[in-house]
Amino acid sequence: MEVVRLPSSTSCCSRSLTHRRPSLLLPARMPAGERAGGAAFGTPRCSMDAAIGGGNYSYEYVPKFPRMNIRDPYKCLGVSHDASEEEIRGARNFLLEQYAGHESSAETIEAAYEQILFTSFKERKKTKFNLKSRLRKKVVESPPWMKRLLEFVELPPTDVILRRLFFFVFMGAWSVINSAESGPAFQVALSILSCIYFLNDKMKNLVRALATGFGALVVGWTVGSVVVPMIPSVLLHPSWTIELLTSLISYVFLFLACAFLK
Repeated sequence: MEVVRLPSSTSCCSRSLTHRRPSLLLPARMPAGERAGGAAFGTPRCSMDAAIGGGNYSYEYVPKFPRMNIRDPYKCLGVSHDASEEEIRGARNFLLEQYAGHESSAETIEAAYEQILFTSFKERKKTKFNLKSRLRKKVVESPPWMKRLLEFVELPPTDVILRRLFFFVFMGAWSVINSAESGPAFQVALSILSCIYFLNDKMKNLVRALATGFGALVVGWTVGSVVVPMIPSVLLHPSWTIELLTSLISYVFLFLACAFLK
């Protein structure tokens, strides 16, 4: 009878089997009935392969994010639409840690978080962009007398406003520092001349710039003369005189005139 030798298997258990039994002799031709009866010979399996399902590793134990099909990013992360940025970030970090072993779940969580950030950025940009259009709408809907008054007002560039503001803040600080030695007469004179210069540079009309500058000084001084005596003396420094406080209020009116009047 012809015999054949089965090749040794690469399995760990087959190695131990062939170590004890170097060769396994089988008949070359098996009876048909025995083959039909299911006497099949295969590669021996190791106990580890059998324990985990025949060598095919399963990831079914990894938790899967249950809200993967929800389109609303806020509901996907489990936060409300008015949640703060810290709450949204905390929910995202918690979910990523909980479902770290499932790649699709992590991608869904990251996509929802990025969508919320993008939407928030668009809203902030849209609000900033529509600020001037809202102001124009308010002007259109204002009463006639308000429209006539607003015809003399303009909104200059931000750098112009900041330069004018810095100048008059400096003049006010200078007046306060020198209040113990002398009055603010020099600072007031320098402020009115600077205001006239700024107005003339914008209006291109010296007469109008002179009238507007001195008018702002008169209005500011008048308002200061009325308001300053009403301030409790407890809130004021002993060295601050009525003249100094009135000049500070005048600086405010001079700044508004040279910055916002047409």
